[in-house]
Amino acid sequence: MRNLLASLALLAALVPGAAQAGEKYTVLLDWFVNPDHAPFIIAAEKGYFADQGLDVELVPPADPSAPPRLVAAGQADLAVSYQPSLYLQVAEGLPLTRVGTIVETPLNALVVLEDGPITELADLKGKTVGFSVGGFEDALLATMLDPVGLTLDDLELINVNFSLSPSLYAGRVDAVIGAFRNFELNQMDIDERPGRAFYPEENGVPVYDELILIAHNDTLDDPRHLAFLDATEKATIWLTNHPQEGWELFIKAHPDLDDELNRRAWFDTLRRFAKRPAALDTGRYERFGAFMQDQGLIEETVPVETYAVELR
Repeated sequence: MRNLLASLALLAALVPGAAQAGEKYTVLLDWFVNPDHAPFIIAAEKGYFADQGLDVELVPPADPSAPPRLVAAGQADLAVSYQPSLYLQVAEGLPLTRVGTIVETPLNALVVLEDGPITELADLKGKTVGFSVGGFEDALLATMLDPVGLTLDDLELINVNFSLSPSLYAGRVDAVIGAFRNFELNQMDIDERPGRAFYPEENGVPVYDELILIAHNDTLDDPRHLAFLDATEKATIWLTNHPQEGWELFIKAHPDLDDELNRRAWFDTLRRFAKRPAALDTGRYERFGAFMQDQGLIEETVPVETYAVELR
């Protein structure tokens, strides 16, 4: 028996790509823990990461802009980021590559009050629009306005930081761009100030992945990445089949998030998770790269394989 165990241990050590038991693996989140990160929380709670030999640490950032740069500097294994941001990061020269997708549809939306005067995009002429982050959100808005014959010059843009729905309530702005449909719309409904959303992907903007996983270019052959994605896929499929049980596990792990907003966001977000997180839609990335170039956000497009890969 002792010889058999020794042989098995030697064999495991010789198998290329085998993740060792309990290997520390650090994932930097894009924001504080919330239902967008459900597959990670469930994979941890159900033991799927442990089954892959991973000891995963999920780290919320003190500065949401820092995770990609920390991964680029080799200070973490993966970071949760956004497909639109990846083009900007690559253009800056950061050695980053998309290795997985978490949320495979846009979450961003243009939101107005349901009982307000704006019932269609053309009604935005002469109105005020609040935003949190300039650049990409301006490009989204400009693209959405174009089919109705408007430009950004036809309205006033106001930086409301991250005070999106409160700015609508107070009448400071007539609309906001950058509202996440799974959170702001639910919050507005809870506040009894329901909103109406206009979705970028239904108004001229190419479909894109909202949340992705990025790794340093030099670590793409690290077997732990694929092990992490396999566990995440298993958790996502389980969540699809057991949404209520998943919610109960989520709030068991994070009881401070047991409130009405997170409960609603949980069930709204489940259908948006990528069922094959390792899979890559090359055409989607090419189309969105062309969009980023057309909007002047990047100077040129580069081959998809230089910044997005499918590890299998």
